[in-house]
Amino acid sequence: MCKVSIGKQDYESLIKSGCFYVDKTYFIKEWWESQDDVTLITRPRRFGKTLNMSMLECFFSNKYAGRGDLFEGLSIWNDEKYRQLQGTYPVIFISFAEIKANNFKDTKNDMVSVINDIYKQHSYLLEDDMLTDAERNLFRQLDNYSNNTNVNKDISNETIYRAVKNLAAILYRKFEKKVIILLDEYDTPMQEAYVNGYWNELVSFTRSFFNATFKSNPYMECAVMTGITRVSKESVFSDLNNLSVVTATSEKYASSFGFTQEEVTEALEEYGMAEAKEAVRQWYNGFTFGTHRDMYNPWSITNFLKEKRFLPYWASTSSNGLA
Repeated sequence: MCKVSIGKQDYESLIKSGCFYVDKTYFIKEWWESQDDVTLITRPRRFGKTLNMSMLECFFSNKYAGRGDLFEGLSIWNDEKYRQLQGTYPVIFISFAEIKANNFKDTKNDMVSVINDIYKQHSYLLEDDMLTDAERNLFRQLDNYSNNTNVNKDISNETIYRAVKNLAAILYRKFEKKVIILLDEYDTPMQEAYVNGYWNELVSFTRSFFNATFKSNPYMECAVMTGITRVSKESVFSDLNNLSVVTATSEKYASSFGFTQEEVTEALEEYGMAEAKEAVRQWYNGFTFGTHRDMYNPWSITNFLKEKRFLPYWASTSSNGLA
């Protein structure tokens, strides 16, 4: 019986530690074979969005080449085609989860810091002669701005808009393969902007960033974005005509986020609590995605498996600023 770990959102760490995990790797195949350019998936908080994004990175990123051990025994590893696909793409993984400033200036600064961290992950590129002087300067410019080492620090909005696209271009030249882009919690800054009164500024900024990153980016193979809310297409997504939107009412990926009744029943049996099935249903089910009823929040179920008592675990996991 595996140990139940609470709060692990890093797929590699979860698998290596041998902790409780419900196999969602079939999502990899379903998404890849959809051949959608950009997929936006919205789900309530604590439904495994970040863990699934981390799983996608571990599967596709050439940083994890030869790491079949992370998928052995799981459904995706039964397909020889996908065994050959694992670890073969350059991947850019972005998370806006921590961008929660109460004004536009700080939000912009935080976004640059996030992008700079991504550039740092690929700092090995600086040792390659293929980089142009302008590309080397971009690495320095982002780092200087983020660390405030330049007294007269400044960076143009256009530089920020194109930063991910420019990194994708470098990775494409380096590996001779287009890039997979993953953006987790795309809407966290927007929630703060709405609550704190700088919505219009951020929407204009984000629209240009998304357009450069996801639409006019010839170096992108495909992309996934996740979030809690579905921001209207007329705002930040007005230029993205290549966007496939998957909400709670969509049939696509309906069982990939959250636990099904069957998965919960199997978990309860594994941990010797089969008799609690009906009580767990009364406490924790009620979500419907597409035509899939009785979908459970993973946070509530994993906490119940660990603590073995009924509590409203999900209710206190986040603020209700948008309520």
